[in-house]
Parts: sequence; C-alpha cells; structure tokens
Amino acid sequence: MSKLVGKTAPDFTAEAVVNGEIKTLSLNKDFAGKWKVLYFYPLDFTFVCPTEITAFEDNLSKFKELNCEVIGCSVDSAFSHLAWTQMERSKGGLGKMVHPILADLTKSIARSYDVLADDAVALRGVFVIDDKNVVQTCTVNNLSVGRNVEEVLRTVEAYQYTAKHGEVCPAGWTKGSKTMKPDPKGSQEYFSTLK
Repeated sequence: MSKLVGKTAPDFTAEAVVNGEIKTLSLNKDFAGKWKVLYFYPLDFTFVCPTEITAFEDNLSKFKELNCEVIGCSVDSAFSHLAWTQMERSKGGLGKMVHPILADLTKSIARSYDVLADDAVALRGVFVIDDKNVVQTCTVNNLSVGRNVEEVLRTVEAYQYTAKHGEVCPAGWTKGSKTMKPDPKGSQEYFSTLK
C-alpha cells in the first residue's frame, strides 16, 4: 500500500454525487492547488461506512479551513450514492452530503490506489495528497473497523506544517506543539525538553 507515498497521486475522472447532483470530476483538474483527503469505503448501504462518511461530512469545515478537499469513493454507482444521500441518517443513510462521493464502477480508481480487495470492494484506504498532488501518507484498514477523522485532520495539519516550515513533527504532534529541526544538532533543542 505504501508504494504511492512520495509519488504523484494517480489521476482519475469519474462521476460523483456532489451536494445532491451527479457531476463528473477529475483529481488533477477539479482539485488543482489544493490539499486532498481521498478516502475509500467498501459499499453503499452498509454498516460501518455511513458512520465514517458522515464523520467526514461533519468535519468538512475543519478540512476547508486547511484548504483541503475531502473526496469519498466506492465501487457503487452514482445513482446508488444519490439514493443513499436521500435516506435519513437515523435509518442508516447519509442525509445531505456536500463533499463528493466518487462512483468507481470499473474499480479502476481503487485498483490504481491499490486498495481493491479480491477484485470486489475497496478496503478502507485514506490518502492525504498535498497541493502539488504528491501522496504524503496512506493508511488502510480492513473492512471491519472504521477510521478516526480527527486523526486524518491531525495528519493533514502535520504535513502542512512540515511543508511550510521545513521542520518535522514528533509522535503525537498536534497543532501548536513543539516540532523538531531535521538534523542531529538542531533536533537537540527538542530532545533537551524531554524528561
């Protein structure tokens, strides 16, 4: 799964449900110059998936503050996505969705990001892609456990900090925490504060 980290994110053009409409979107054209979180999920009308998708939607404003777009993707059709967004959350639906949900019926997007399981459904992959379209990180969960959107946000913030300041972020770094200079001498400033 890590073969994409540090490389240019594979482009795609696909139909997506965006704010209640079906549109055609391209990674390189429609999201140029922005940070992106591309997440995959197995199937519409399932159980763990709506908890993740609605968590991304509920945190959309936090991602937007970071100039970061959130894009979901599964192997279902755009019509299936649209029907799911018209179902109430209290019944296992998504309700109104602003962020795009890609339809990957050919499974080509899941395949290009190496998250396709048994040529059937996508594993729970998350890719943080920077404003130059380079994959900074990917995490992949097996089907039974959902992801933590707060951790995805923290990761975006950390990679944006390192891109802007040239310093590195130690384990558990959160916005406002101490960072490290990436050299033997400079890193001592950070290490000297540890007990």
